[in-house]
This record gives sequence, C-alpha cells and structure tokens, in this order.
Amino acid sequence: MEPVAVGLVGAGPWARMAHAPMLAKGPHTRLAGVWARRPEAAAELGAPVYERVEELFEHCEAVAFCVPPAVQAELGVRAARAGKALLLEKPLADSLDGARRLADAVAEAGVASQMVLTLRYAVQTRTFLARCGEIRPFGGHAANISGALLGDHPFATPWRLERGALLDVGPHVIDLLDAALGRVRGVRAHGNPLGWVGLLLEHEGGAVSEASLCMAAVGDLPPATFAVYGRTGNAVLLPFDDDPLDAIAEEFARTVRDGGGHPLDAAHGLRLQRIVAEAEAQLSP
Repeated sequence: MEPVAVGLVGAGPWARMAHAPMLAKGPHTRLAGVWARRPEAAAELGAPVYERVEELFEHCEAVAFCVPPAVQAELGVRAARAGKALLLEKPLADSLDGARRLADAVAEAGVASQMVLTLRYAVQTRTFLARCGEIRPFGGHAANISGALLGDHPFATPWRLERGALLDVGPHVIDLLDAALGRVRGVRAHGNPLGWVGLLLEHEGGAVSEASLCMAAVGDLPPATFAVYGRTGNAVLLPFDDDPLDAIAEEFARTVRDGGGHPLDAAHGLRLQRIVAEAEAQLSP
C-alpha cells in the first residue's frame, strides 16, 4: 500500500510528542507538511512548512489535527470541503454546535474520518473489550486522575485550564465504558470540571457505570483504571506502557484507502460530544 501523504495542522506539545513522529515514521503514512500558528514551531517537526493552511491541503491526501478543539472544528470543516480525509483529536470541538458542523461537513463531503481515541487502539484494550463481551456485563467503573492542569505541565493549555477534565479526558473514559457496557443513553454529573467530576452513565440494555475524572490532583497518583463486572465474570484493564500510535497510523491509512468506514469516525466523535455537553450542563460553573 502506498503511504498516505498526511498534512499536520498544529505544532504544540502533543504534535511534537505524538502526531509528527507517528506520521513521519511510516510505512503506512508520510508527513507531507505542517501548518501552525507559529511557523518557527512547525519548522522543528522536520517537514515542509506552509504559510497558509490551504497550501498544506494542496500537498496532502489527508489532514491530521493537533490543535485546540475550537480550531479543529473550524479548520476541519475547511479540510473536509477540500476533499481531505481527517485524523481528528478528541474532543471533536469545543461545543456541540461546532462538533455537529464538523461531523456534517465530513458527511456532506463524503471524506474518511477517524478519531485519535488512543486507548481504543491498544492490544490490551481490545483484549479487555473482548472479555467484556463474554461476561454479560451489568456494571463498571473508571477513574482517570492526574495533575495535568497544575504548574508548568505541557498539557496545562488555555482550553484545558478553562474547561477542565470532562472535555479533555472525558471522551476517552466515556468512549471506553460505552464500548464495554453498551451505548450510553443517559448521564448524570456532579462536581467541578476544574476539580473533581463524577459521572453516572446509563447504558443501553440496563448496565450502569461510574467514572471519576480529575486533572488537578497532586502527589504520587495511580494510573487510570477500568473495571467491568458481569453475570459470568469480570474484566479489568490493567495499566500498560505499549504505544498505540503505530496502530493508529496503520488504521488511518487503511481508512483513507478504503474511503472511510472506521468505527471511531467523526459521527462517533459527535455522539461523545453530546454526552459530554449534557454532563457539562449539569456541573458547577
């Protein structure tokens, strides 16, 4: 399979740590160029730098986004209308309206799309989900606790400092519980997005789950945990250090070559955004 030429939008910490190396590594993709608000940061990623995002679109088949959610929502629409496949970060947008516009643009243009919900691409996660399918699950819980909003942490970025854990790590946690226990059909939330958020999720088929989210904790913190309980057993996702980025790049290349069809597409991202928006509306300001 010919490597997919992917343009990268964004040159921040996550672009440097993940997206640029992933796309440049091959063999399924190649980094065709970069556009960023700061050209000097883009120049550090080892690919051609374009002054205008439209110029980047002209030199690639697909576009990967590593920018704040509001920027992704705006530029993703433009990329879709330019006929480019999209590799999208979570959350899909900074608002439900923005997410809806982007998902609609993808559908109208008929372009392929795929969300970077990193946990879902790990071998260990797929083993965990397969086990969940065998145990007739009725309940589960998850916790994702970090100090990423504190001090000079590289991910203490303006949009995270404004919106907090629910918009940032919420899509990861909700998505995995959704996959393990059935589609989420209702959510109740309490807490403060800049402190501690508790979620009670109701799933199709009657299962329920709880999730705890926090990005303002200090000290020696435990890894994220996921556990599901069923009528014939239980499943626990143990901590792992394996890097799922190679799988993301390979699956995105296949999604592009096949013209779409990935289960974690923009429509899926919109569904997660609806759940997050419903929970956000219930939280303290």
